[in-house]
Amino acid sequence: MRAVRVAEFGPPEVMRVEYVADPEPGHGEVLVDVAVAGVQFVETLVRAGKSAAVPRPYTPGRDVAGVVSAVGPGVDPALIGRRVSGQTRNSGAYAERAVLARSALHLLPDNVSLEDAVCLLGQGLTAAGLIEIARVREDETVLVEAAAGGVGSLLLQLAKVARAKVIGAAGGEHKLELIRKLGADAAVDYSAPGWADEVREAAGGRGVNVVFDSVGGDVGRQAVDTLAPGGRFVIYGIASGSGTEIPGGLLFGRGLTVIGYGGANPGVDPSRFHSLQAGALAEAAIGRLRPVVGGRFPLEMAADAHAALAGRDTVGKVLLIP
Repeated sequence: MRAVRVAEFGPPEVMRVEYVADPEPGHGEVLVDVAVAGVQFVETLVRAGKSAAVPRPYTPGRDVAGVVSAVGPGVDPALIGRRVSGQTRNSGAYAERAVLARSALHLLPDNVSLEDAVCLLGQGLTAAGLIEIARVREDETVLVEAAAGGVGSLLLQLAKVARAKVIGAAGGEHKLELIRKLGADAAVDYSAPGWADEVREAAGGRGVNVVFDSVGGDVGRQAVDTLAPGGRFVIYGIASGSGTEIPGGLLFGRGLTVIGYGGANPGVDPSRFHSLQAGALAEAAIGRLRPVVGGRFPLEMAADAHAALAGRDTVGKVLLIP
């Protein structure tokens, strides 16, 4: 089969498509013919050697959707031919075939596409987990940074499902237009001067109750100032390259709560990851959650997919189509 391989860390061009042996499912595993593989931002960092090191050579990727073509011992053969999605244990998704644990599978309803199913694995899990740990409630006001991105676009929609007022922030009019189409009550360009004042105005002058911070740096710091007393600041990324600095006086003087999500402290019990993904799929099945696909690339253009994602040239989820 064809698979993307990384022999050394470096720029996107270190990824090459090679012919390798088909993987074989072990006990409790299935083999999936990959129709769609998802690309995550963290995978660009691993490839560049800026995140946790992995043994090389390796095939990147975890998010997979396709059709079960074989099963290992202990797995019901009736699964063969079923449309499924799921995450590999560590890597291996950027390929024509991938092995998944039976316990990681989601059997897909007919009205959920394979592309949507991939979008709701890593990013759906993150968005659902963030809404849960932030305790978003009806009639609260929520600010979502990078609201046109893969996670941000899902966060925006799930906050609306929770009956919150949502202000989406992003850079550029084309992204703001997408944010409006997804149902945001207001869209603000955080690359423009005075954007934090626009957020406070959209919040009725009272400030927001929750900020979802995935950017950090100056954007994150200004977002802190949009919080109402007693607000929650939820950090789950540093796309700017630096974290958000929050003065201690703000934390204590205004009673703010900072919540971290990700890394070694995910904020959600890992045993619930599968159920959170299933919940996101269920919302998609009834039409309340619409994943956004920002780019589709063949395996041979995996380097272009990584470059587009790292350069913030896309909205929504980036996909590889074997």
